[in-house]
Amino acid sequence: MSILKRFAFYFGGFAVGIVLLFFFIGGSGASCEFDYSPNARVLKNIRNKDRTLSLKSLTTLKENQLDTSLISLALINGKVLFSKSNTSLDSCKIYQIEFPLANELTSKLVYLTIENCDKKAIVQKIEIKK
Repeated sequence: MSILKRFAFYFGGFAVGIVLLFFFIGGSGASCEFDYSPNARVLKNIRNKDRTLSLKSLTTLKENQLDTSLISLALINGKVLFSKSNTSLDSCKIYQIEFPLANELTSKLVYLTIENCDKKAIVQKIEIKK
């Protein structure tokens, strides 16, 4: 068998395998997220838990005419400030997350203080700075 036929069989089988792989992974609802950095692991851990908001954070959202989708966006695109977080606690670790909130008129920084417990995450405080 010549080398060209070998390459043709190899790449033909490779293409069929890739198509089958995308078919099975795409239909199962599995996500291909690679959360290897500490920032991504913390955000994913908080995203997967039930979230509750404190009264202080709810009033901050109402005063600035924002809704809870801001918190969901911050947990996807935010940055965990480990220097301002308290990760040495045993029961519930406290993380501070920075999220740039920009629109066509202003750009602001939103700081979320979240208490990350075993079963739920509590948004304790929301600060909005210009």
